[in-house]
Amino acid sequence: MTEINSVTTLTREGDVAIITLNSPPVNALSFNVRDGLYEGFKQAIADDSKAIVLICDGRTFIAGADITEFGGASKGASLFDVQNMMESSPKPVVAAIHGTALGGGLEVALCAHYRVAVPSARLGLPEVALGLLPGAGGTQRLPRVVGVENALEMVTSGRHVPAPEAAKLGLVDEMVEEGKLKEGAIAFANKCVAENKPLTKISENNAKLEAAKGHPEIFAEFRKKNARKFRGFDAPEANIKCIEAVVNSATFDEGLKAERTLFMGLMAGSQSAAQRYYFFAERQAQKIPDVPDDTPVREIRKVGVLGAGTMGGGISMNFVNIGIPVTIVELKQEALDRGLKTIRANYERSRGAKPEETEKRMSLLSGGTDLSALADCDLIIEAVFERMDIKKDVFANLDKIAKPGAILASNTSYLNVDEIASVTSRPQDVIGLHFFSPANVMKLLEVIRGEKTAKDVIATSMKLAKKIGKVAVLSGVCPGFIGNRMLSQRQREAQKLVLEGAMPWDVDRVLYDFGFPMGPFAMSDLAGLDIGWVKENSKGETIRDVLCEMDRRGQKTGAGYYDYDENRVAKPSPVTEKIINDFIVKSGRNPRKISDEEILERCVFPMINEGVKILEEGMAIRASDVDTVWINGYGWPVYRGGPMFYGDLVGGPKKVLEKMKEFQGKMGDDFKPAALLEKLAADGGKFGDLKG
Repeated sequence: MTEINSVTTLTREGDVAIITLNSPPVNALSFNVRDGLYEGFKQAIADDSKAIVLICDGRTFIAGADITEFGGASKGASLFDVQNMMESSPKPVVAAIHGTALGGGLEVALCAHYRVAVPSARLGLPEVALGLLPGAGGTQRLPRVVGVENALEMVTSGRHVPAPEAAKLGLVDEMVEEGKLKEGAIAFANKCVAENKPLTKISENNAKLEAAKGHPEIFAEFRKKNARKFRGFDAPEANIKCIEAVVNSATFDEGLKAERTLFMGLMAGSQSAAQRYYFFAERQAQKIPDVPDDTPVREIRKVGVLGAGTMGGGISMNFVNIGIPVTIVELKQEALDRGLKTIRANYERSRGAKPEETEKRMSLLSGGTDLSALADCDLIIEAVFERMDIKKDVFANLDKIAKPGAILASNTSYLNVDEIASVTSRPQDVIGLHFFSPANVMKLLEVIRGEKTAKDVIATSMKLAKKIGKVAVLSGVCPGFIGNRMLSQRQREAQKLVLEGAMPWDVDRVLYDFGFPMGPFAMSDLAGLDIGWVKENSKGETIRDVLCEMDRRGQKTGAGYYDYDENRVAKPSPVTEKIINDFIVKSGRNPRKISDEEILERCVFPMINEGVKILEEGMAIRASDVDTVWINGYGWPVYRGGPMFYGDLVGGPKKVLEKMKEFQGKMGDDFKPAALLEKLAADGGKFGDLKG
């Protein structure tokens, strides 16, 4: 065995040279790995072996680039050096793939003459998720293997393709048995030698490009089909242009040059910076300074959910999806039956749902109408009406029936978790688990740490969140926690803007163009304007009151802030416009023209200011946690990085402070800057550096 460097070895089995990478945790393409590969191939080509196998130790093949090196000075052998060495080898090179071959990892594998993989392996070019494109020939080689249409789908979705599917696409040449990758790869390499298989250079194989030449409609149709999904993002379009370059370029090198130019443009842009920032932010949110990773966790074998409505049903689905039995309790049997029926319907409507899978999951659900049914649960989550007296009554009763050590969780979106815990004899076992609706779909879970919540309860909640596919962020106890507390700032300004002369569709358009899925007024129409509205108490004091009194309650009634046609397509409503103008006249003011810039700054800058207050009070651990909440729970566009990242992007604390003071002078103390914002601006600091 020859040790090439600290992460690479060169060994020999018969006529086959074997280059082995071992750079935990995922064999990422750091300079050390690139150097090892370059020197390893150089030596293997020079010796008397007849074929070369590239294989990786650990849990995966090369899982991608080392993104911690992005933006830094390059050192060591370049990835292009490694690829050229592999592709130009006079001996067959076989890449042996297990785990994942992603991004730069797949770009390396595409420079081997052949690829073998175990069935559990996955292959893909997911750079689009980082606001990038494969920058080492991936977009130029992939279409030559899988065809243009398949390549378009893969590079713009970033999908991890299972090895059996990859084999059908031609991306994998032979499947080998699980656990026998090395033996299978060596056998395939020997077969290449024995059968004198050609040294296939993908970069020179244009056969699968011919069908797309002279057919620009392939790209036009793909853009049209995915316009909604790609809205606002730069990277998908750049990826599409790279595939166009494959088809239209006279040579591989010409296409490679186009790819490099587009890659560098994305790399220098704010969108990729935001998406790379978020990649680390989401992972950082799991780290809690005083709750280390090795904190013991409580075993959760059975979950209880109190409430079978939309929220309770959605919460329950998260747990049965991973095989944890759930008992749901409702006050009345009819409500319980209705809730279980809705859960079944949700499963049956799921894309690709199999009847046996639905039955398996439904078999993990049981129900009851008495709290005693929850006595053997390890975790009990209440999802009842959002009123403190009701919550306290529920927890006082749960305290009597729950077994010792059971975690008692509230799904409250706003209320004080410490006050809820105060009615129990075990406040250390009480925590907030704020799921977002629909709870079986939305990724965010705000984990609310009470004053007395035990560390093992926090650790259990954070790790359980990951198991059920959620992105968990820890918050302290304050009204609205992180997300809704900041949202209230935006909602207030949106309502005020309308009473000053902006129409609901003006506000919605600005926020939609910014990148949100929809604006606040369109969202209200979708949810229903009558949520929380009581007819008997309504006195026409707000625009919403008047709309509801007119039975304009949103999409469900065909009218709300907007008018809707039979397909629920919205259009600005003259009725709403008249109601708004009447309110403005009644207030003694004249409507004024409000710029898009003011709408955006008034909706967003107070949110940033509130985020600073949240960090100032220690309610969030770090600025990136605030951003993680907003990206996963409220539709903040990931390519703008979250409110705190965006604050730095548009000029930092000085710019935000300047605008807040300007608005405060004109419109009052709703815009009063946080003390920490003033200090941050004076010190020349950044929002991204803030810690709670």
